[in-house]
Amino acid sequence: MSSHEGQEMKAKARAKERAEEQAELLDDEQATAIRMLANEIHRLNQSVVRAVEAGVSVELVRTARHHSSNGQWGDLVVPVIKQSQ
Repeated sequence: MSSHEGQEMKAKARAKERAEEQAELLDDEQATAIRMLANEIHRLNQSVVRAVEAGVSVELVRTARHHSSNGQWGDLVVPVIKQSQ
């Protein structure tokens, strides 16, 4: 197993554990949304690793913050890509 595969496995475990811990404090709809978000973040992280391994640097930058009518908010991000020289 390569070092980045080991890091991926650890990150996946942490993301899943963290989502599960947080989901315990939420109602069913909120818990489902957080689990879906955790899965999507895991896929995003895998894509970042693939891009880095392909030779580009990736930075996720907040472009906006989405607000609900009830006061909750969430950051929206875009990737900023730099090719290696």
